[in-house]
Amino acid sequence: MPLDPALRHPLVLPDGSVLPNMVHLNRVIDHPNIQIGDFTYANDFDPPSDWAARLAPYLYPGAPEQLVIGRFCQIAHGVRFITASANHAMDGLTTFPFPVFDPETIDGYKASFTGLPDTVVGHDVWIGHGALILPGVRIGSGAIIGAGAVVTRDVPPYTIVGGNPARQIRPRFDKGMVDRLLALAWWDWPLDRIRAAVSALLAPDLAALERLADPG
Repeated sequence: MPLDPALRHPLVLPDGSVLPNMVHLNRVIDHPNIQIGDFTYANDFDPPSDWAARLAPYLYPGAPEQLVIGRFCQIAHGVRFITASANHAMDGLTTFPFPVFDPETIDGYKASFTGLPDTVVGHDVWIGHGALILPGVRIGSGAIIGAGAVVTRDVPPYTIVGGNPARQIRPRFDKGMVDRLLALAWWDWPLDRIRAAVSALLAPDLAALERLADPG
């Protein structure tokens, strides 16, 4: 299993060519407000020159919030993260951002946005085609976000959600199995052990995975 977190394009075809539409995101994004774990990839039918702007178009360098995505996540075409800086002030009589259009007041306006919530995605999360993740959402590890979903609230680990607004469709596994998977945290294992665990992960064979967790 040729897993290699250093590759820009992780999908190498049998003829040796690479699929240019797919990228390891932490190899193509250098943004002070975005943290992405190894092996997390995105696939886009129209690959951008700026992946950060494509995925999180409102997140500017130095913003008061972060976008944090774990390891081994899978992000489909059209996914967008609408981070908290996209919000307008709602405590006045209008939401029109008048200070933005005045060079003398824009800095003070930006400075008024403090303590904004981070958007956090766990590990091994699959985010389907065209999903929209709204500000401050936290998505648990192992979750699946359906195509076109608009995620307005937190998603528990190993839960499938879909729709607008996104609602729980079903848990992927029973609570006992979810607890065991979260305790294993296979995504943090050394790469050689993850390679050895692939067949157990795909089977699925939780008992085999647990045996691999402590090879000694």
